[in-house]
Amino acid sequence: MKKIIIAAANGFIGEHLSKFFADDYEVIGLVRREMEAPKNVRYVIWDGKNLGEWQSELEGAEAVINLAGKSVNCRHTEENKKAILKSRVESTQVIGQAVDLCHDKPKLWINASGASIYKFLGDQPNTEESTEYADSFIANVSQEWEDTFYAFTYSDVRQVALRTTVVLGKDDGAFPVINRLAKFWLGGRQGSGKQMMSWIHIEDFIAAINHILKSKLEGSVNMASPNAVTNAEFMRATRKANGRSFGLPTPEFALKIGAIFIDTEPSLILDDMYVAPKKLMDSGFEFSFPQIEAAAANLAN
Repeated sequence: MKKIIIAAANGFIGEHLSKFFADDYEVIGLVRREMEAPKNVRYVIWDGKNLGEWQSELEGAEAVINLAGKSVNCRHTEENKKAILKSRVESTQVIGQAVDLCHDKPKLWINASGASIYKFLGDQPNTEESTEYADSFIANVSQEWEDTFYAFTYSDVRQVALRTTVVLGKDDGAFPVINRLAKFWLGGRQGSGKQMMSWIHIEDFIAAINHILKSKLEGSVNMASPNAVTNAEFMRATRKANGRSFGLPTPEFALKIGAIFIDTEPSLILDDMYVAPKKLMDSGFEFSFPQIEAAAANLAN
């Protein structure tokens, strides 16, 4: 049976990926501590920065998918900033070193990245052809992440960097928090509500990974729905999914104060992100949830 290696297989996206591929592939998840694995998935310990026995698992793999990295959903203190960058660069470097040592290299190396790398262009979405990058902490992390990834080059290993937007899931990620706000009549616009928000339903994210695996796509790929929305539109769709006609708005100053108490960074909500999945669309990928209304309704119920 062909095998797929997933680094950070116990995370939000990693768990969904593992379960999806487990019926058709041997799935080996790289995790940092002993834990029970999902059915038909085998966990192997690694530390995300040093070579070890786990390296042999990459031999002859159909794909290695690296999702490792400290969550950006935290206060961006200097300590957390260092951990966010270090965790991404170190895991990418050591996987590259492991691929280098393989006699039978993986056919495909997929590495996570962030759509926040792009400079906001106003009324025009960024495609993979866009070359203007933002100058912010998150954007700079994504640039260094990709620089580390593309420093490794192979003639026989296809490489794809996932420029990921906000991934919406029922039980994890950003959506459950937003959904609770809507249920309690607090789901109004956040800040001005005019900031653009690119997003993707978890089912489409997993399906896009499978599409990439079976296609010839390479390089950077925008992981986003084809229909970005404003924050106000996103919140309106979430309210509607919960049967709420109204939601109290959250002014920017209140959002910044509240972020301190829930240990997150307000820029994650207030900054614009506007991208289009040109490569996925051009290669024939079809989204199950291209519109936020249908995605919110599916996840809220």
